[in-house]
Amino acid sequence: MTRDPARFWNRIARKYAASPISDEATYERKLAESQALMRPDMTVIEFGCGTGSTAVRHAPHAAHYTGVDVSAAMLDYARAKGQDFPNLTFVEGTLETFQAPDDGADMILALSLLHLLDDPRAAIARIHGMLKPGGWFVSSTACMGDILPALRFVAPLGRAVGLLPPLSFFTEAQLAGWIEAEGFRITTRWRPEGKSAASFLIARRPDQAP
Repeated sequence: MTRDPARFWNRIARKYAASPISDEATYERKLAESQALMRPDMTVIEFGCGTGSTAVRHAPHAAHYTGVDVSAAMLDYARAKGQDFPNLTFVEGTLETFQAPDDGADMILALSLLHLLDDPRAAIARIHGMLKPGGWFVSSTACMGDILPALRFVAPLGRAVGLLPPLSFFTEAQLAGWIEAEGFRITTRWRPEGKSAASFLIARRPDQAP
């Protein structure tokens, strides 16, 4: 039995690393929309970076890119992929434990992450606090309240026996509401056709407090 997220992701790291991207066109669109906001002087942080596939695509567009993940095994793959990128750093940790730069980040990405956290709303608040004024928050989230709401009844058992990671159940509308409640302005919001697709949102922290 395990309730430890790191243990779960460490155990499946090899299989995860070997899995192909399920929707290449959607993935490329998300990369392009994120990179359109990046500048060569930016500090970018990606939480839940996994095996680093997205990090190595984004790193050339930033001054420094940090990938953070709870799984040491996932990060072994990420560091192997990122060894030729001097501005790319991988750190073992979580959104709660990571120490952001004192002057803040220009962009924070949480890709396939928020639905895996016990308190996604608190995570959004922490991300807001890590960003510089005018900074960007990019998220891609499986909103389980829309995708598979009935799973909430068996998810605790699946987590207890190690078959599922932690899962939080909320809708895309709830997610957007939480993001806006923290003071972000959502500039991009879309989801590919198909009930199981993740919701992609980009939001900006205002330059000044309201």
